[in-house]
Amino acid sequence: MGYRFPIQLVICAALIFGVAGAAWAQGNTSSDLSNVQRLDVMRSKLEAMHRSLSSAIASTGAPNDKEKRNLDDPRERLRGFDKEVNSILSEVNDVRAKQERSEKYDHTSLDRLETSVVEITTRVEAGLQSTASARTSAVAASGGSDKKKKKKGGHLFGLIGGGGDDKYEELTGTVAPGRDRVLFEEAAKEVRKGNHEIGRLLFSTIINTYPDSAFLPLAKLAIADSFYLEGTSSSLVQAAQAYLDWLTFFPTDPLADDAMLKVAESEMRQMGLSDRDTTHARKAEQRLKALLQQYPQTKLRPVVEDHLRETQESLAMHNLGVARFYYEARYNKGRGTGLKGSQSRLKEIIDKYPNFSLRDEVLFRLATTYQLEEEPDEAAKYYQELLRNFPNSDYGEKAKEQLSIIGAAIPEPNPARKNVMPAEKPGFMGNLMQQVSGRADVTVNGDGVLISKDKKEGSTDLIDEALKNNGQLPANLTPMAPVQRSTRPASSNQRPQNPIQNPGQPAKATPTATPPPGIKP
Repeated sequence: MGYRFPIQLVICAALIFGVAGAAWAQGNTSSDLSNVQRLDVMRSKLEAMHRSLSSAIASTGAPNDKEKRNLDDPRERLRGFDKEVNSILSEVNDVRAKQERSEKYDHTSLDRLETSVVEITTRVEAGLQSTASARTSAVAASGGSDKKKKKKGGHLFGLIGGGGDDKYEELTGTVAPGRDRVLFEEAAKEVRKGNHEIGRLLFSTIINTYPDSAFLPLAKLAIADSFYLEGTSSSLVQAAQAYLDWLTFFPTDPLADDAMLKVAESEMRQMGLSDRDTTHARKAEQRLKALLQQYPQTKLRPVVEDHLRETQESLAMHNLGVARFYYEARYNKGRGTGLKGSQSRLKEIIDKYPNFSLRDEVLFRLATTYQLEEEPDEAAKYYQELLRNFPNSDYGEKAKEQLSIIGAAIPEPNPARKNVMPAEKPGFMGNLMQQVSGRADVTVNGDGVLISKDKKEGSTDLIDEALKNNGQLPANLTPMAPVQRSTRPASSNQRPQNPIQNPGQPAKATPTATPPPGIKP
């Protein structure tokens, strides 16, 4: 992958700054998650650590009961870590159970537990790496006798069962030169077969046992891919976290922009319909904007801008739905607050989402609110923009009628916009299917950065290229490391190409006392 420094320096830096980096990642993402999601992420990390530690302890050989315990013994160190992990896991499970039963608990304990998970993760990784050579010596001293005595029915970390010696026992239980490559290859196969948890455990073995491996950065990224490919709601939450963790250690890697895109796409895949919770849509929008800002030269710009349009379409539709509700409340019940609430939402759409497909309706409704508030100049401005930029709109004739009542000029249509037709609205069946699915209509790639969801025959994933090149990606397959800068990029969230032209001052006139026709939702 063209790293400038030896992998040893990368790992040293990771260990030195691991706590701070991971804490930064937690601090910037945990607040965006629900309490249940935060607990699920912690539980998943702790369970993975427990399995890795159990495998490492087993590979050191069973101790003699009469043997005096030595605190310097690698087994004792690993058992100490395992005891701490299980203790924290017990607390997490206890809080999770209270959450499910809707019982009261101290919500600040989540912050404390997240800090504990970050801290123990760093120490466990360092401990597993430092005891790797001792585990190798233990296996060599045993001469393989334990393997001969092993009974049938073994399993990998409690995940693979039955019928003979564990397929991966020797790979995960011993350390040998070149074995990291074998682990990497087998892990990729398991993920492609849908055995995501097994694949993650094999990738984790590389990280914890082979600190100098050229496959280590890719193994970390492949773990994030496995969550993304799994695709469940819980997995997508953990995928976003795993990609962010990877970015903490490798922010200038040539694949950093791809990883950041997957963070956004993890949120997009969880987006609901526009009339429901918009949390995931807003988080996806933030991630996409951050990607364009941090990596302005990214090759992914067209994809990012398309995603941004789809995400902002959903957010704008949400605001329009709220505006319609507020206006209807005012129209039917005579509440002035409803009119102000509607106006606020409509102005937000105009300012933030210039590419919204129903912008003509937004302009008409916004003009109407000003007309009802007896502000004809403002009303005329939005009616005129509607006629200028959306000459074929269904609201065009109504806008002309209201301009005539106000006494304002009717503008000529913009020549560049004469062929712009109104947005197509989904039919009955389309609406029904969308309501049943409950998911936003967004176009998201289901492939990971390194591993594709459905590999086509004859195609090659990046992970295959890495295997061919012993952990390195050929320069012709990866872009140059993206340049990070803080300047604001040109994005799709800008004024349209045909902005509002200042209309001539309309003649002062008293607006109609009744709402314009055809405006009720």
